[in-house]
Amino acid sequence: MAPRTPDTTISDTAAGLRNSIVRTARVLRQDAAGESGLSPTQTAVLATINREGPLTPSELADHERVKRPTMTRTLACLEREGLIERTPDPADGRSSLVAVNDAGRERLARLRRRKSAYLARRLRNLDPDEVETLARAAELLERMREDEQG
Repeated sequence: MAPRTPDTTISDTAAGLRNSIVRTARVLRQDAAGESGLSPTQTAVLATINREGPLTPSELADHERVKRPTMTRTLACLEREGLIERTPDPADGRSSLVAVNDAGRERLARLRRRKSAYLARRLRNLDPDEVETLARAAELLERMREDEQG
């Protein structure tokens, strides 16, 4: 067996980390989806509008990397749920700006609390050193994300 090089170790760590992050994110989405009444896509769009909005439907489609008709359907669902509001776009009278309303912000807050509670329940099964390791990992992941954004 060939000795492990630093590059191999980093690649293996990256692959394991990616798998863990993806699986954990999937479980969190699935756990919250039942309570929210929204699909993961609808929840992601609502969160994007909350974070980046108000935005036009075209801006949202670009941000979420979907076609405009797909975004139109997603926004229609969010509007039926009473989670967003549309106002005329002052820069383009043919378009609208989409913003999250109070009900949408409350739904997002409830989903975030549910996801945090899910993780907290699992953290309680770990020893304090493991919890500290995960707290440090969260800091490092955030730093990596910030470094990427420049």
